[in-house]
Amino acid sequence: MPSAPTRSVSPFASANPHALAAILEASETRRIIAVTDIFDLAGTKLWARNQPVSAELQRKLLDRKLREPLEACLLAEDGVTIASLTSALAALIESDGRLAPLLRPQAARLLREAAHLYLHPVAQLLLSAAQAARPAVFEHAVAAMALAGALMARHGGQAPEIRLAMLAGLLHDLGEMYVAPEFGEAEADRELDALSYRQLVVHPHVGLLLVAQLTNYPGAVARAVVEHHERLDGSGYPHRLAGDRISVLGRLVAVVEAALAALRSPHDGLPRASVALRAVPGEFDLAWVGHLTSAARAEPALLPVLDPADIRARRAALGEVLQAAEDNVALLAVGERSPALRGALELASFLVARLRIGWNESGLWHAQAATGADAAEVEAVEDELYFRLRGIARAVTMRAGELPAGEAGVLAALCESLPMGRMG
Repeated sequence: MPSAPTRSVSPFASANPHALAAILEASETRRIIAVTDIFDLAGTKLWARNQPVSAELQRKLLDRKLREPLEACLLAEDGVTIASLTSALAALIESDGRLAPLLRPQAARLLREAAHLYLHPVAQLLLSAAQAARPAVFEHAVAAMALAGALMARHGGQAPEIRLAMLAGLLHDLGEMYVAPEFGEAEADRELDALSYRQLVVHPHVGLLLVAQLTNYPGAVARAVVEHHERLDGSGYPHRLAGDRISVLGRLVAVVEAALAALRSPHDGLPRASVALRAVPGEFDLAWVGHLTSAARAEPALLPVLDPADIRARRAALGEVLQAAEDNVALLAVGERSPALRGALELASFLVARLRIGWNESGLWHAQAATGADAAEVEAVEDELYFRLRGIARAVTMRAGELPAGEAGVLAALCESLPMGRMG
């Protein structure tokens, strides 16, 4: 007699400590209640319907498997609404000069479609928790919603397509609520160890499971959520998808995410984002990049901040850094290596080669690129490539996983050879 099939355990069978902590923090200023009785798998009632969330819930949920996901049992009664989202969008359109060339021409359509979005209770709960406990995450979600909608509208999308793009932008980083705040994307520019980086890169997959299993949003939205860090050339994560394996909506949200990430400084504008999206050819869908680059031309030209001699010196230094990275990867790959280390070194070689292609094709290494407006673009490309070098160190560490001491030393030598970028 064949054995009964095993039932897979839902990742939401127990309360995630980071999401729960954010919900509890939000409950200090929001009324978050249970909309149904909360039971563990043994049938023990842990929390009663209509009871407000409090710190006592955290103790009762400790190490308990739940009959229903916690997220499906709670509601933020006075949390985020479609009206408050639309108000946040209107404030962004009016105040954010950096995105203004893209958002303001589409303002009427964005506000109209935002008013027709559907806010699933689980998404509403997590967005409300983010707004109260992790405001940067909420602000990023609103900006991504606005930028995705504006790019789709500029692309000629109709109302359903604009709404789908806005939803994908709004929800794309919900998985970060399940990661410790210190490992979030806001911290991606600092040095992260292997464990920390694994925490960061899992968030697209968590977001996929969240949207697919706990909401009734279209599958295209869930797919875009998991794809928002993928790259057309296969250099992204979490699955290193490439080309047509990435959906159209996923390509759009990838451009949105990368553009917003490029605006790391309050002084950065669309020209800086345009440079970041074009720094390495083949990463992003040019159909979406083109709309952003066209809008960037409405911004004031990047102004050179250094004299030509400084630009030439820094340009030469970056060339040397890329060459050293290529040499070190090739040198460390020689000899017997475990499959894990060899895979990490192959990834490093691929990623460094992509940066070299970007630098070569930019033409900014040419002597004449040290003057005029090009000088400022050299600086922007330089900043972006150093930023990517930091990412390579993290990516290969994650790919390798746990290594024996000797091989761990080899990998550490590679990472140490990738500079953390210029200071100041």
